[in-house]
Amino acid sequence: MEYTTLGSTGMEVSRLCLGCMSFGDPDWREWVLEEEEGREIIDRAIDLGINFFDTANMYSRGESERVLGNALEGYDSDWPVVATKAYMRMDDDNPNAQGLSRKAIEQELENSLDRLGMETIDLYQTHRWDYDAPIEETMKALDDAVRRGKVRYLGGSSMWAHQFADALHTSDSLGLERFVSMQNHYNLVYREEEREMLPLCEKEGIGVMPWSPLARGYLARPATEIDATSRGESEEQMYKHPYREGGGPEVNEHVEELAEEKGVTMAQISLAWLLHKDWVDAPIVGTTSIEHLEQAVEALEIDLSESDMEYLEDPYEPVRVSGHD
Repeated sequence: MEYTTLGSTGMEVSRLCLGCMSFGDPDWREWVLEEEEGREIIDRAIDLGINFFDTANMYSRGESERVLGNALEGYDSDWPVVATKAYMRMDDDNPNAQGLSRKAIEQELENSLDRLGMETIDLYQTHRWDYDAPIEETMKALDDAVRRGKVRYLGGSSMWAHQFADALHTSDSLGLERFVSMQNHYNLVYREEEREMLPLCEKEGIGVMPWSPLARGYLARPATEIDATSRGESEEQMYKHPYREGGGPEVNEHVEELAEEKGVTMAQISLAWLLHKDWVDAPIVGTTSIEHLEQAVEALEIDLSESDMEYLEDPYEPVRVSGHD
């Protein structure tokens, strides 16, 4: 395993982050693994040297956090780096069980800590931008969480670059803890983040941990085979994103051709491309298979030349912005 510091912090994280959306309750999403299977993958990830784990309060309505917390209970508590998120609605009958108001942040943070069985969360992230809560209120509440020892670092997830800049400026002007990371939508068939967000992160020393590095499976197999998987059959989000628009199908073909040439999988090529990007710290890899997890780790050893990178990137065409909602 390779390690890097997350952005300009001194915190060391593995170059791959294990996404825990796949662990929890199959009633939430039918491809989600139950606890025993999820724990097997978490254990194997630790064996492979992964120390970075990302979840969210909304994943399986809290069950993902509980599964992760239970799985990590037997390990040295100082070793794993645990990230979770808040914003999405957690209780249909409680209007304050969502958003980034002070009330929502404080109660959802306590709920996450309880499910994780931890006293402190390493990285607490805003899952989306809250158009109703003033950014000053959100950043003050998050700053308080750090000062109380409930959280070590703060991070953001998909938003417009001007919003992220506003959040950073608000923290700086008020003397508050600022975001140290950005969890954004970025992969070979969705590169709109290269226009503004990624240059901003590079300038500000922000760690980048892309979600959906394999475009929800679109970059893991030939486009014609996507619907043959259980997730491809049921995952509506795959079709909401513009992966099949613009040059997406041709990018998919180039990934397939290069993978065949190098004797590796399409997923490994797609991950290797991200790992070759200087502004990426740790792609978030979600999996329901130990085999796929092991293959993801092997992608760290794949060397892509400049011509390989160009070949993968050349078909890309601008597409609509996706993932901020």
